[in-house]
Amino acid sequence: MKKDYYEILGVKKDADAAEVKKAYRQLALRYHPDRVEEGEKKQAEEKFKEISEAYGVLSDVKKRQMYDQYGHSGIDQNYTSEDIFRGADFSSVFGDSNLDDILGQFFGDAFGGAGGGRRRRGPARGGDIQYEVLLTLEEAYSGVKKLVKVPRNEVCRDCQGTGARNGTALEECRSCGGRGQVMMNSGFFRMAQTCPHCRGEGRIIKESCPQCSGRGAVKHVREIEVNFPKGLDNDSQMRLRGEGEVGPGGSGDLYLFIRVKEHDRFRRSGNDLEMDMPVSFVKAALGADVTVPTLHGSVTMKIPAGTEGGKVFRVRGKGMPDLRHDEEHGDLYVRIMIDVPKKLSAEQRQLLEQFAKLSGESVEAGGTLKDKIKKVFK
Repeated sequence: MKKDYYEILGVKKDADAAEVKKAYRQLALRYHPDRVEEGEKKQAEEKFKEISEAYGVLSDVKKRQMYDQYGHSGIDQNYTSEDIFRGADFSSVFGDSNLDDILGQFFGDAFGGAGGGRRRRGPARGGDIQYEVLLTLEEAYSGVKKLVKVPRNEVCRDCQGTGARNGTALEECRSCGGRGQVMMNSGFFRMAQTCPHCRGEGRIIKESCPQCSGRGAVKHVREIEVNFPKGLDNDSQMRLRGEGEVGPGGSGDLYLFIRVKEHDRFRRSGNDLEMDMPVSFVKAALGADVTVPTLHGSVTMKIPAGTEGGKVFRVRGKGMPDLRHDEEHGDLYVRIMIDVPKKLSAEQRQLLEQFAKLSGESVEAGGTLKDKIKKVFK
C-alpha cells in the first residue's frame, strides 16, 4: 500500500505551493544519493524516488485535485509514471539546475521532456588550482604587479584535447551508441548511468596521441601577470577566473593564497604595525625629537623628558593600508628601548658617577657598566 503523498513530504493537506516546494527541496537535498555514505545509497535512492513522485503530484494543480478526490487510484488510472514527473517544475526548486541535472541520473527517460531521451551532460570543466605567493611587507604595503609562474595542464595541441592521434583516431562507443550513458531498469523506473566503457565521452580512442599519451592534456608552466592590491595579509586570497586547469568544458580557476614575509623591523597586527625604537638614555632623560622609519619614508616623533624604557607611542596613519579602502591606514606603534652604551670615556664615566651621587644613587664597584647605567636610569 502506497504512503500518503502529504505524509511523505511532511506537509498538511492545505499546504500551499510554496510550502510543498520548500518541503521537497529539503528532503531532496537530504536524500540525494550523492550526499550520503556508500552503504546508504540504495536506501537514499528509494527515498529520493518516493519524495519526487509525491512532489510530482502535489506540485501540479490538476494531479493534486485528482489525488485529493480519488487518492492513489485517481492518479494510477489517469497518469503514467512519466506523466507524474513531467508536469512538475523541478527546475524552480533547484534554481539554475534543470530536470536532467537533478533527476535524470536516477529516473532516465522519464525526465527527457516531450521528445523523450535524456539530454547528455556537457563536457567536464577543468579543475581549480591553489598556489601560494610570497610577498614582502613593502609589496603588501604599496601593492605590486608580479609575474606568477603556475604549472597546470593545458590542452594538447597535437590532438586538440581528444587524446587520440592527430585528434581523429576515435570511434563511437558501441556500448552506449555515443550517448555517454547506458540505461538500467530499476523496477518502476529506468536509471541512466555513465557508460563504463567510454566514461561518459561517447567515443573511444583507437590510437593514443604520442604527445600526451591519450590524456588530452600536457603539463605547462604558465606565466600570469597579476596585480596584487595594497593591504594584502597572510589570510588573503585571490581568485583568477579561467586560469586553472584546462578541460573540454572550459578552464577552472586559479586561487592565489598570500603569505607575507616577516620583516626585520616591523611586526604586523591587522592594519597596525609595531616596532622597537632604540633611544639613547640621554634623549630619554632630557627629551628630544627622534626620526622614526616607516614603510613610506620617515617621520619625526617627540620623546618627552623622563621617557621610560618600554613606553609605547602611536604614530597615526603610518600603518598598513586597508585592503578594501586603501586610502585608510592603520597606525604605527613605537616602543621605546633605552640604548645603553657599552663603552664610556673617562670623562663620561666621571660625569655619570657625579650624576648618580646627585641623584642619591650609590654606584658600587661591582657589576658591569651597563648594569650601573641601567640602575641610574631605571
